[in-house]
Amino acid sequence: MSPNPATDFAAINARVRAMYSNLLTKQDFIGMVEANDLDTLFGLLKHTVYGPYLDRIKDKELNARRAAFLCRSRLAEAYHSIINNSPDYTRSLLEQMYRYFEVNNLKGILRGITTNSSWDKVRFVLFPYGSDSVLPAQAMVESGNVVQAVEMLDGTPYYETLAFAMKRFNVEQNLFPIEVALDLDYWRELWKTVKDLPKNDQQYASRILGPILDMNNLMWAIRYRAYHDLSEEEVINYTLPFGYHVRDEDIRAIAAGADMAPIVKRIYPFLTGVDEMLADLHSGLPKLELLLDKRIADQCNTCFMGNPFQIGIPIGFLQLCDFEIQELVVLFEAKSNNLPVEKYKNYLLIDL
Repeated sequence: MSPNPATDFAAINARVRAMYSNLLTKQDFIGMVEANDLDTLFGLLKHTVYGPYLDRIKDKELNARRAAFLCRSRLAEAYHSIINNSPDYTRSLLEQMYRYFEVNNLKGILRGITTNSSWDKVRFVLFPYGSDSVLPAQAMVESGNVVQAVEMLDGTPYYETLAFAMKRFNVEQNLFPIEVALDLDYWRELWKTVKDLPKNDQQYASRILGPILDMNNLMWAIRYRAYHDLSEEEVINYTLPFGYHVRDEDIRAIAAGADMAPIVKRIYPFLTGVDEMLADLHSGLPKLELLLDKRIADQCNTCFMGNPFQIGIPIGFLQLCDFEIQELVVLFEAKSNNLPVEKYKNYLLIDL
């Protein structure tokens, strides 16, 4: 039976719009930015949709790290709800989107092992993925050994990628090739699942996920060349040969040492100040990423203004919720370290 968008998305559309209405407002964020300290910020947040999550532990146990973990539980629950109530033919994509957090958990576990961190130190840095995770996280950390931890993943979707990357890890004793391999494998599979959607949903999904894929691939290429001193061949091998608007020749040109500004301007003709941002990559790249994230957030919001029966609405909400929690984490860290707003406002998507 072919998909019937009006029928397939009717129930999930109402559910997602209800969650969308509970996203924090600009005024909420302004109030939290103006909070004198972390406890005051927590007090304000408890009057929002995040209140029940923060109430899961005693106030005296609440700190920036625990608060971030608890707030991420909202995103985890949203993913589970949306995946379980979405049309069958969209679930592979939504599940792959959710797997992004498991991939990050896997990288966090391996980093914890290399720094000899205890499970208690690692656990609250991880995303609360839930029982669907294939990672025996605690056992991996407590093994204290990257090779042993990777062997525990035999039979999971990650093992083949990890086993190949371990060849270089064993030589260099550096997690970099493992993390790159995981990232590339994740985005290849995500883009494949986008392309497997029916044409209309493929277009809606591409409008949000395509720019995210492009931004990641472009930033990888620029950073590999500028900061990691990788060879042209390595830059090409550690990036994706496809994208939404980013082309393989763009990545190859960056890898070969071409002027990056014309490439970025072609991909993002709406951006201003590109030359200035790329002249000083240390300060310019974070600005560029922030501008691109704002553009993605705008696209997510736009999904709610048009056709209600399409995959862009759940994708857009999930991305906005992720952005929102990233904003909260910045505020948690800023308030816990008593930073003035001038020190962190440029890391926020919200315009103060």
